[in-house]
Amino acid sequence: MLAFALRRLLISIPVFIVSTFLVFLLVTWGADPLGQLKAKNPPPPQAEIDQLSNQLYLNHSIPERYWHWFSQLFFHGNWGPSVQAGTSIGQLLATSIELTARLVILAIIVAVILAIIAGVVSATRQYSKTDYAITLIGFLFLSLPVFWFAILLKQAVVNLNNSTGWYGISTYGSGTPGLTGGAAFTDAIGHLILPTVVLAMSSYASWSRFQRASMLDVLGSDYMRLARAKGLSRRQVMIRHGLRTALIPLTTQVALDVAAILGGAVLTESVFGWQGMGTMLVNGINSSDFNVILAWLTVSAIFVIVFNLIADLLYGVLDPRIRHA
Repeated sequence: MLAFALRRLLISIPVFIVSTFLVFLLVTWGADPLGQLKAKNPPPPQAEIDQLSNQLYLNHSIPERYWHWFSQLFFHGNWGPSVQAGTSIGQLLATSIELTARLVILAIIVAVILAIIAGVVSATRQYSKTDYAITLIGFLFLSLPVFWFAILLKQAVVNLNNSTGWYGISTYGSGTPGLTGGAAFTDAIGHLILPTVVLAMSSYASWSRFQRASMLDVLGSDYMRLARAKGLSRRQVMIRHGLRTALIPLTTQVALDVAAILGGAVLTESVFGWQGMGTMLVNGINSSDFNVILAWLTVSAIFVIVFNLIADLLYGVLDPRIRHA
Protein backbone atom coordinates (compact mmCIF):
# COMPACT_ATOMS: atom_id res chain seq x y z
CA MET A 1 0.00 0.00 0.00
CA LEU A 2 2.90 2.37 0.79
CA ALA A 3 4.46 1.79 -2.64
CA PHE A 4 1.07 2.41 -4.26
CA ALA A 5 0.66 5.68 -2.33
CA LEU A 6 4.18 6.88 -3.22
CA ARG A 7 3.61 6.03 -6.88
CA ARG A 8 0.40 8.08 -6.91
CA LEU A 9 2.10 10.95 -5.08
CA LEU A 10 4.92 11.07 -7.66
CA ILE A 11 2.38 11.11 -10.50
CA SER A 12 0.68 14.13 -8.84
CA ILE A 13 3.83 16.29 -9.04
CA PRO A 14 3.93 16.74 -12.85
CA VAL A 15 0.12 17.06 -12.83
CA PHE A 16 0.46 19.95 -10.39
CA ILE A 17 3.19 21.69 -12.45
CA VAL A 18 1.17 21.42 -15.66
CA SER A 19 -2.05 22.57 -13.97
CA THR A 20 -0.35 25.63 -12.40
CA PHE A 21 1.16 26.56 -15.78
CA LEU A 22 -2.26 26.33 -17.44
CA VAL A 23 -3.77 28.41 -14.63
CA PHE A 24 -0.98 30.96 -15.07
CA LEU A 25 -1.72 31.18 -18.82
CA LEU A 26 -5.45 31.67 -18.24
CA VAL A 27 -4.92 34.42 -15.66
CA THR A 28 -2.30 36.11 -17.83
CA TRP A 29 -4.68 36.23 -20.78
CA GLY A 30 -7.74 37.15 -18.72
CA ALA A 31 -6.56 39.89 -16.34
CA ASP A 32 -4.56 43.09 -16.82
CA PRO A 33 -2.91 43.98 -13.46
CA LEU A 34 -2.38 47.53 -14.68
CA GLY A 35 -5.92 47.95 -16.03
CA GLN A 36 -7.32 50.02 -13.16
CA LEU A 37 -4.15 52.08 -12.87
CA LYS A 38 -4.19 52.96 -16.59
CA ALA A 39 -7.92 53.81 -16.43
CA LYS A 40 -7.41 56.54 -13.82
CA ASN A 41 -8.31 60.07 -14.85
CA PRO A 42 -6.09 62.06 -14.78
CA PRO A 43 -3.65 59.28 -15.77
CA PRO A 44 -0.90 58.42 -13.31
CA PRO A 45 2.75 59.25 -14.08
CA GLN A 46 4.45 56.82 -16.46
CA ALA A 47 7.12 56.23 -13.79
CA GLU A 48 4.43 54.80 -11.47
CA ILE A 49 3.18 52.44 -14.18
CA ASP A 50 6.74 51.34 -14.99
CA GLN A 51 7.50 50.73 -11.33
CA LEU A 52 4.44 48.50 -10.81
CA SER A 53 5.13 46.76 -14.12
CA ASN A 54 8.67 45.90 -12.96
CA GLN A 55 7.40 44.88 -9.54
CA LEU A 56 4.93 42.45 -11.13
CA TYR A 57 7.56 41.17 -13.59
CA LEU A 58 5.33 42.08 -16.56
CA ASN A 59 8.15 43.02 -18.96
CA HIS A 60 9.21 39.41 -19.49
CA SER A 61 7.95 36.53 -21.59
CA ILE A 62 5.22 34.27 -20.19
CA PRO A 63 7.58 31.28 -19.55
CA GLU A 64 10.00 33.60 -17.70
CA ARG A 65 7.17 35.11 -15.71
CA TYR A 66 5.83 31.65 -14.84
CA TRP A 67 9.23 30.38 -13.71
CA HIS A 68 9.78 33.55 -11.64
CA TRP A 69 6.38 33.11 -9.95
CA PHE A 70 6.82 29.35 -9.48
CA SER A 71 10.37 29.61 -8.05
CA GLN A 72 9.41 32.48 -5.73
CA LEU A 73 6.46 30.47 -4.41
CA PHE A 74 8.10 27.10 -3.89
CA PHE A 75 11.62 28.14 -2.95
CA HIS A 76 10.77 31.25 -0.91
CA GLY A 77 7.06 30.87 -0.03
CA ASN A 78 6.34 34.19 -1.72
CA TRP A 79 2.98 34.48 -3.54
CA GLY A 80 4.06 37.71 -5.24
CA PRO A 81 3.04 41.34 -4.73
CA SER A 82 -0.54 42.57 -4.78
CA VAL A 83 -1.68 45.67 -6.68
CA GLN A 84 -3.55 46.65 -3.51
CA ALA A 85 -1.12 48.66 -1.39
CA GLY A 86 -0.36 47.21 2.03
CA THR A 87 -1.85 43.80 1.20
CA SER A 88 0.16 40.61 1.68
CA ILE A 89 -1.22 37.69 -0.33
CA GLY A 90 0.40 35.24 2.08
CA GLN A 91 -1.36 36.79 5.07
CA LEU A 92 -4.61 37.03 3.11
CA LEU A 93 -4.44 33.32 2.27
CA ALA A 94 -3.48 32.35 5.81
CA THR A 95 -6.64 33.93 7.22
CA SER A 96 -9.04 32.91 4.45
CA ILE A 97 -7.93 29.39 3.57
CA GLU A 98 -8.67 28.02 7.06
CA LEU A 99 -12.28 29.26 6.88
CA THR A 100 -12.86 27.88 3.39
CA ALA A 101 -11.16 24.55 4.13
CA ARG A 102 -13.28 24.14 7.27
CA LEU A 103 -16.46 24.79 5.29
CA VAL A 104 -15.64 22.71 2.21
CA ILE A 105 -14.25 19.65 4.02
CA LEU A 106 -17.16 19.50 6.48
CA ALA A 107 -19.67 19.91 3.63
CA ILE A 108 -18.03 17.07 1.67
CA ILE A 109 -18.08 14.74 4.70
CA VAL A 110 -21.76 15.51 5.42
CA ALA A 111 -22.75 15.14 1.74
CA VAL A 112 -20.90 11.82 1.31
CA ILE A 113 -22.47 10.29 4.43
CA LEU A 114 -25.98 11.39 3.43
CA ALA A 115 -25.47 10.28 -0.19
CA ILE A 116 -24.30 6.79 0.82
CA ILE A 117 -27.22 6.29 3.23
CA ALA A 118 -29.80 7.64 0.77
CA GLY A 119 -28.32 5.74 -2.20
CA VAL A 120 -28.21 2.39 -0.40
CA VAL A 121 -31.70 2.73 1.13
CA SER A 122 -33.15 3.88 -2.20
CA ALA A 123 -31.54 1.01 -4.14
CA THR A 124 -32.50 -1.73 -1.71
CA ARG A 125 -36.09 -0.47 -1.66
CA GLN A 126 -36.39 0.26 -5.37
CA TYR A 127 -39.77 1.58 -6.54
CA SER A 128 -41.07 1.79 -2.94
CA LYS A 129 -42.49 4.95 -1.32
CA THR A 130 -39.13 5.48 0.40
CA ASP A 131 -37.34 5.29 -2.95
CA TYR A 132 -39.73 7.81 -4.51
CA ALA A 133 -39.40 10.17 -1.51
CA ILE A 134 -35.58 10.09 -1.62
CA THR A 135 -35.66 10.60 -5.39
CA LEU A 136 -38.02 13.57 -5.03
CA ILE A 137 -35.77 15.22 -2.41
CA GLY A 138 -32.72 14.61 -4.60
CA PHE A 139 -34.27 16.21 -7.67
CA LEU A 140 -35.53 19.11 -5.56
CA PHE A 141 -32.01 19.99 -4.45
CA LEU A 142 -30.64 19.35 -7.94
CA SER A 143 -33.02 21.93 -9.38
CA LEU A 144 -32.27 24.61 -6.76
CA PRO A 145 -29.44 26.99 -7.68
CA VAL A 146 -26.93 27.24 -4.81
CA PHE A 147 -27.24 31.02 -4.57
CA TRP A 148 -31.06 30.92 -4.39
CA PHE A 149 -31.13 28.04 -1.92
CA ALA A 150 -28.68 29.92 0.33
CA ILE A 151 -30.86 33.05 0.33
CA LEU A 152 -34.06 31.05 1.01
CA LEU A 153 -32.46 29.15 3.87
CA LYS A 154 -30.96 32.30 5.35
CA GLN A 155 -34.30 34.10 5.29
CA ALA A 156 -36.10 31.09 6.82
CA VAL A 157 -33.63 30.97 9.73
CA VAL A 158 -33.87 34.74 10.24
CA ASN A 159 -37.67 34.38 10.57
CA LEU A 160 -37.23 31.40 12.91
CA ASN A 161 -34.74 33.27 15.11
CA ASN A 162 -37.00 36.33 15.31
CA SER A 163 -40.12 34.31 16.14
CA THR A 164 -38.46 32.11 18.80
CA GLY A 165 -35.95 34.63 20.18
CA TRP A 166 -33.23 31.95 20.04
CA TYR A 167 -30.19 32.91 17.99
CA GLY A 168 -28.12 29.73 18.20
CA ILE A 169 -27.95 29.47 14.39
CA SER A 170 -26.15 32.51 12.97
CA THR A 171 -26.91 33.82 9.50
CA TYR A 172 -23.94 36.11 8.93
CA GLY A 173 -20.17 35.89 9.44
CA SER A 174 -17.92 33.02 10.54
CA GLY A 175 -17.72 33.87 14.24
CA THR A 176 -18.29 36.41 17.00
CA PRO A 177 -15.11 38.32 17.98
CA GLY A 178 -13.95 38.22 21.59
CA LEU A 179 -15.23 34.76 22.54
CA THR A 180 -12.90 32.10 23.93
CA GLY A 181 -13.02 28.45 25.00
CA GLY A 182 -16.31 26.58 24.86
CA ALA A 183 -18.29 29.69 24.00
CA ALA A 184 -16.10 30.28 20.92
CA PHE A 185 -16.53 26.64 19.84
CA THR A 186 -20.31 26.75 20.22
CA ASP A 187 -20.41 30.07 18.39
CA ALA A 188 -18.31 28.66 15.52
CA ILE A 189 -20.69 25.69 15.17
CA GLY A 190 -23.66 28.09 15.04
CA HIS A 191 -22.03 30.06 12.24
CA LEU A 192 -21.03 26.92 10.34
CA ILE A 193 -24.45 25.24 10.14
CA LEU A 194 -26.12 27.22 7.33
CA PRO A 195 -23.22 27.46 4.81
CA THR A 196 -22.42 23.77 5.41
CA VAL A 197 -26.03 22.74 4.78
CA VAL A 198 -26.14 24.75 1.53
CA LEU A 199 -22.90 23.29 0.17
CA ALA A 200 -23.60 19.76 1.39
CA MET A 201 -27.14 19.48 0.02
CA SER A 202 -26.19 20.74 -3.44
CA SER A 203 -23.58 17.94 -3.67
CA TYR A 204 -25.64 15.30 -1.87
CA ALA A 205 -28.38 15.48 -4.49
CA SER A 206 -26.19 14.29 -7.38
CA TRP A 207 -24.03 11.94 -5.32
CA SER A 208 -27.03 10.07 -3.90
CA ARG A 209 -28.19 9.37 -7.48
CA PHE A 210 -24.73 8.00 -8.36
CA GLN A 211 -24.74 5.82 -5.25
CA ARG A 212 -28.24 4.50 -6.00
CA ALA A 213 -27.34 3.59 -9.60
CA SER A 214 -24.05 1.98 -8.55
CA MET A 215 -25.75 0.00 -5.80
CA LEU A 216 -28.47 -1.27 -8.16
CA ASP A 217 -25.77 -2.41 -10.58
CA VAL A 218 -23.94 -4.29 -7.84
CA LEU A 219 -27.13 -5.88 -6.44
CA GLY A 220 -27.75 -7.54 -9.81
CA SER A 221 -24.26 -9.07 -9.99
CA ASP A 222 -23.62 -12.81 -10.03
CA TYR A 223 -21.12 -12.68 -7.17
CA MET A 224 -23.79 -11.15 -4.91
CA ARG A 225 -26.14 -14.06 -5.64
CA LEU A 226 -23.26 -16.50 -5.13
CA ALA A 227 -22.47 -14.96 -1.74
CA ARG A 228 -26.12 -15.35 -0.71
CA ALA A 229 -26.12 -18.96 -1.98
CA LYS A 230 -23.12 -19.70 0.27
CA GLY A 231 -25.20 -18.84 3.30
CA LEU A 232 -24.18 -15.25 4.07
CA SER A 233 -26.94 -13.05 5.44
CA ARG A 234 -28.33 -10.22 3.33
CA ARG A 235 -26.71 -7.69 5.67
CA GLN A 236 -23.28 -9.37 5.38
CA VAL A 237 -23.53 -9.55 1.59
CA MET A 238 -24.57 -5.91 1.36
CA ILE A 239 -21.82 -4.50 3.57
CA ARG A 240 -18.87 -6.83 2.82
CA HIS A 241 -19.35 -7.17 -0.92
CA GLY A 242 -22.03 -4.85 -2.32
CA LEU A 243 -21.38 -1.52 -0.60
CA ARG A 244 -17.60 -1.76 -0.90
CA THR A 245 -17.76 -2.21 -4.68
CA ALA A 246 -20.53 0.34 -5.12
CA LEU A 247 -18.46 3.06 -3.40
CA ILE A 248 -15.84 3.18 -6.18
CA PRO A 249 -17.93 5.25 -8.68
CA LEU A 250 -18.97 7.65 -5.89
CA THR A 251 -15.33 8.10 -4.86
CA THR A 252 -14.50 9.10 -8.43
CA GLN A 253 -17.39 11.54 -8.61
CA VAL A 254 -16.54 13.21 -5.30
CA ALA A 255 -12.95 13.79 -6.42
CA LEU A 256 -14.14 15.25 -9.75
CA ASP A 257 -16.65 17.56 -8.02
CA VAL A 258 -14.19 19.26 -5.66
CA ALA A 259 -13.59 22.13 -8.09
CA ALA A 260 -17.37 22.68 -8.42
CA ILE A 261 -17.73 22.69 -4.62
CA LEU A 262 -15.04 25.35 -4.33
CA GLY A 263 -16.95 27.39 -6.91
CA GLY A 264 -20.13 26.93 -4.88
CA ALA A 265 -18.22 28.04 -1.78
CA VAL A 266 -17.57 31.42 -3.42
CA LEU A 267 -21.33 32.06 -3.69
CA THR A 268 -22.09 30.59 -0.27
CA GLU A 269 -19.45 32.73 1.44
CA SER A 270 -20.86 35.83 -0.27
CA VAL A 271 -24.41 35.15 0.98
CA PHE A 272 -23.36 34.35 4.56
CA GLY A 273 -20.67 37.03 4.86
CA TRP A 274 -17.70 34.70 5.32
CA GLN A 275 -14.31 36.35 4.76
CA GLY A 276 -12.86 33.22 3.17
CA MET A 277 -11.22 32.50 -0.15
CA GLY A 278 -14.44 33.32 -2.00
CA THR A 279 -14.32 36.92 -0.78
CA MET A 280 -10.63 37.02 -1.59
CA LEU A 281 -11.32 35.91 -5.18
CA VAL A 282 -14.16 38.39 -5.69
CA ASN A 283 -12.00 41.28 -4.42
CA GLY A 284 -9.12 40.08 -6.62
CA ILE A 285 -11.32 40.00 -9.74
CA ASN A 286 -12.83 43.44 -8.99
CA SER A 287 -9.37 44.98 -8.71
CA SER A 288 -7.76 42.84 -11.48
CA ASP A 289 -5.27 41.68 -8.85
CA PHE A 290 -3.28 39.17 -10.90
CA ASN A 291 -1.45 37.42 -8.07
CA VAL A 292 -4.53 37.18 -5.82
CA ILE A 293 -6.52 35.43 -8.60
CA LEU A 294 -3.54 33.21 -9.31
CA ALA A 295 -3.21 32.31 -5.61
CA TRP A 296 -6.90 31.30 -5.42
CA LEU A 297 -6.68 29.16 -8.55
CA THR A 298 -3.43 27.53 -7.38
CA VAL A 299 -4.90 26.62 -4.00
CA SER A 300 -7.99 25.26 -5.79
CA ALA A 301 -5.74 23.16 -8.04
CA ILE A 302 -3.98 21.81 -4.92
CA PHE A 303 -7.38 20.93 -3.41
CA VAL A 304 -8.38 19.04 -6.58
CA ILE A 305 -5.07 17.17 -6.82
CA VAL A 306 -5.12 16.23 -3.12
CA PHE A 307 -8.68 14.93 -3.33
CA ASN A 308 -7.87 12.96 -6.48
CA LEU A 309 -4.86 11.51 -4.68
CA ILE A 310 -7.12 10.53 -1.76
CA ALA A 311 -9.54 8.97 -4.26
CA ASP A 312 -6.70 6.93 -5.81
CA LEU A 313 -5.71 5.66 -2.38
CA LEU A 314 -9.31 4.79 -1.57
CA TYR A 315 -9.53 2.78 -4.79
CA GLY A 316 -6.67 0.67 -3.46
CA VAL A 317 -8.49 0.15 -0.16
CA LEU A 318 -11.87 -0.63 -1.74
CA ASP A 319 -10.48 -2.92 -4.44
CA PRO A 320 -7.04 -4.49 -3.64
CA ARG A 321 -6.65 -5.58 -7.29
CA ILE A 322 -6.05 -1.92 -8.25
CA ARG A 323 -2.91 -1.74 -6.06
CA HIS A 324 -1.30 -4.49 -8.11
CA ALA A 325 -2.42 -3.28 -11.54
